[in-house]
Amino acid sequence: MILKFLILCALLLFIEFYSYQAFRTLIKLRWVLVGYQIISLLLLIFIMYSFSQVDRSVGQTRQFMFTTGLMLLVYVPKIVLTLIMFGEDIFRLGAGIVNYFVYNSSGSEAIPSRRKFISQIGLGLAAVPFLSLIYGIFEGKYNFKVIKQTIFFPDLPDAFDGFKITQISDVHSGSFDNPDKINYAIDLINAQEADLILFTGDIVNTHAKEMHPWLETFKRIKNYKYGKFSVLGNHDYGEYVTWPSEKEKDENFEEIKNLYGQIGFDLLLNEHRYIQKGDDKIALIGVENWGQNFKKAGDLNKASENVTQDDFKVVMSHDPTHWEYEIKNHPKKFHLTLSGHTHGMQFGIEIPGYFKWSLAQYIYKQWAGLYENAGRYVYVNRGFGFHAYPGRVGIMPEITVIELKKGNNVA
Repeated sequence: MILKFLILCALLLFIEFYSYQAFRTLIKLRWVLVGYQIISLLLLIFIMYSFSQVDRSVGQTRQFMFTTGLMLLVYVPKIVLTLIMFGEDIFRLGAGIVNYFVYNSSGSEAIPSRRKFISQIGLGLAAVPFLSLIYGIFEGKYNFKVIKQTIFFPDLPDAFDGFKITQISDVHSGSFDNPDKINYAIDLINAQEADLILFTGDIVNTHAKEMHPWLETFKRIKNYKYGKFSVLGNHDYGEYVTWPSEKEKDENFEEIKNLYGQIGFDLLLNEHRYIQKGDDKIALIGVENWGQNFKKAGDLNKASENVTQDDFKVVMSHDPTHWEYEIKNHPKKFHLTLSGHTHGMQFGIEIPGYFKWSLAQYIYKQWAGLYENAGRYVYVNRGFGFHAYPGRVGIMPEITVIELKKGNNVA
């Protein structure tokens, strides 16, 4: 523990030293530089103190989210500055070595001095994440996007050709702070012409009471002809706080499961339902959370018991690693899996149809959008809400509308 703390302190000192170099190169007024150092120190003290006061029995609070946002606002730009300035130092050192051994220069003249334009470039680049993070906090977290995806299956039952599914995921209601924006999002959901709506977990951050102020809002989600179904996400189990007793944890879990019913969703707990349309049917399979690095309560075999090989199958499983490790190569052939969980890390760059990047891709093989393996698909919803960082940059909150089509191509 002490070693980790020392490593963290060394890293912070490294970042602070190099980010300061950019300001010192451009600004010569001593009082401004001293002011910068004082403000940096006060911010660091506040951030470390706030995190030290986190109560493991309470979990995420608004203070925690504020501190997380502040930490990112302060240190992501400084990390950018550090990379630029440290890179310049490597160049300066290399130039100094060449000067010393090739040109026989020595002393202070051997190593070139810092260049103003490098510091200007560094500050300009650092301004990009700084302004982006501010946008993400005040606007991005409620910048809901409707993403439409058509998926073709050669063995889709004829009656389901053109069948539309609306998917939402990762509500995290305990993070919300703007009723008007959430009502707007519910209106967006209701505006979609779909046959069925599926909610793939994480209705809260930890406690059932987080959803209580939003129950009437989410009850406004309209009834769909073929139903409203849901599964649990990893946060729904209350695993990330310290409980006074196992009894209180279990009671909270039961309350969370009841929340889904209170907003009109049929919660599937390792079970399935058949959706009948005309003479055809598809199997809707709801699996409890199964994550490679999270709770493994999901039981795919139990959920699909008595579902046949020939049935067309849609799986709801919160964590996309379940698809990677169990579903995609399962002999029963699960045609489509709907997941969420990753949030796309709430930070990235996305140009629809051309480019998609996030740190999430270094953790999850499937982290946002549609993925395919041998004619089996998983769609990873980017999430409705937000968690920890109180914002979204580049990876916006999503309402998905998936259309099933009979055929052999993906559009």
